[in-house]
Amino acid sequence: MKILVINGPNLNLLGVREPHIYGTRTLSDINDYILDEAKKLGIECEFYQSNCEGELIAAVHSVLGDDYAGCVINAAAYTHYSYALRDAISSVNKPFVEVHMSNVHSREEFRHTSVISPVCKGIIAGFGEESYVLAVKALADIIK
Repeated sequence: MKILVINGPNLNLLGVREPHIYGTRTLSDINDYILDEAKKLGIECEFYQSNCEGELIAAVHSVLGDDYAGCVINAAAYTHYSYALRDAISSVNKPFVEVHMSNVHSREEFRHTSVISPVCKGIIAGFGEESYVLAVKALADIIK
């Protein structure tokens, strides 16, 4: 089973961006951690990151077909207002799990609303990099 892990805007700056919220590990470090944990579950992972909405939509579309069983997505700020990303997810007949490193509900009010949650199988937030591993495990259970 192979899944795609998509990361949205500014997540390429993990390690330097607001370390008091996101920690000091880079996105590459986190991807390596996800790979190690996914291998234990017999899951292959591929990773994609972009700061551009259209590129993220194209990545979501790439989940169509037989290459991927599902997707873990951290849409970052696009979570809160990108109806185009929401429509892309709802157009792909594969399970998506939304993930956030921080507890978005304990932060600014605008972060409390996710327009993509209704078209995802679930959401995991607030556990730092562990949020990704929990999302991969949840996705594996959904796909079985």
